[in-house]
Amino acid sequence: MLVSRTVQVERLERVLRVTVDRPEALNAVNSETLAELMGAMSAAAADSSVRAVIITGAGDQAFIGGASIKEMSWKSTQAARRFAREGHRLARLIEEMEKPVVAAINGVALGGGLELALACDVRLASDRARMGAPDIGLGICPGWGGTIRLARIAGEGIARELIFSGRLVSAEEALRVGLVNRVMPHESLAAEALDLARTMAGQAPIAIAYAKRCLNGARSLDMDAVSELEAGLFALCFSTDDQREGMSAFVDKRSPNFRGR
Repeated sequence: MLVSRTVQVERLERVLRVTVDRPEALNAVNSETLAELMGAMSAAAADSSVRAVIITGAGDQAFIGGASIKEMSWKSTQAARRFAREGHRLARLIEEMEKPVVAAINGVALGGGLELALACDVRLASDRARMGAPDIGLGICPGWGGTIRLARIAGEGIARELIFSGRLVSAEEALRVGLVNRVMPHESLAAEALDLARTMAGQAPIAIAYAKRCLNGARSLDMDAVSELEAGLFALCFSTDDQREGMSAFVDKRSPNFRGR
């Protein structure tokens, strides 16, 4: 395990677990934590031996309780813009890195914490989790992509309600409106997140990268453009050893051994 001041990075075979470690502050993200998260996720994106990533929070109370209000309270307009841009950079890195990222939401996910969770590919929640965008109550609006991803994932009506009211939702309501994929007992969250990440890590990494690129492209491209993107990447899969291995394994009735080539 690699431990920085506020972020722990643990290698579990082909899975990397990244833990925000500020439990005394509900794992709130300050500038130091933001830089350390960016470093950890950039390293994961560049490491071909890492096949999947889990993001979670230390302790039993919080996933990420938002950005650090103590730090934000004194920021100038210019400093706040830089902080928002760095948050956007991290969220875009999570969203666009060519490997799956699982958010294991083990407690409150508020403000920037919810925004980072929404950038992940899959969100698993403890039955103790609560999430929301209480930024308005602090006199600010979401700044790390919340207005974009919350509307995209849960619908514009839900996004407007949660952002304008600052209301927090339970894990069960989050599941009902599509903010999370699954809810499970708190005690089993870490194991289930690792099991899912390991399952994803066992798949063909090039195919996952291409599929993620298509899924992301579908948000901004028209049907013709994304269809062409998908057809092209589908065809490129047939130039890989993984495609030959996957289909041979199917015919031979054995488990494939994907090597990312």
